[in-house]
Amino acid sequence: MAGKLIIWEAANLFAGDDGPNNSKHLSLQSVKLPDMREKTQDHHAGGAIGAINIGGLGLEALELTFKVVGSDSDSKAQFGLGAAQARPYTIYGVMRDKQTGAAIERKAVVIGCLQEVSEEEFSRGNLGAQDHKIGEITHYELYENKQEIYYFDFFASTWRVKGVDQLADTRAILRI
Repeated sequence: MAGKLIIWEAANLFAGDDGPNNSKHLSLQSVKLPDMREKTQDHHAGGAIGAINIGGLGLEALELTFKVVGSDSDSKAQFGLGAAQARPYTIYGVMRDKQTGAAIERKAVVIGCLQEVSEEEFSRGNLGAQDHKIGEITHYELYENKQEIYYFDFFASTWRVKGVDQLADTRAILRI
């Protein structure tokens, strides 16, 4: 049985919406999709010989980061205080199957707030860059080859992995 080697080789990010003026394909240096981390807590029972790390307590807060070369006034203008600043960020990627050469689409959709924007210090002869952190993420979708990998929606209490609803029983019991 042969393994697969899939490499992410190109990316584009639309900051704010899918409008053509929001494409960062010529300035995007890097993008980091949210880490998926389970909320855990250590438990060391009074009569136990050691502690265990108990999971299943939900998901840690999600965060998206990206960096663009130079100074981008459009993305800077998305910084603000308050919940009214939540916006969509859509990432398109080209992944390549190194065995077959096939191009595979990767797509991620994040709805969140630009909570941090910072510029690198000026240094003559360097392009400089602008870092962005998107937090307060209330919606996240990840697709590879048009197949759903993750679907998270805070307000709908929905969490799916490869199309399987991870919270169906919980929502049924809670009547939500």
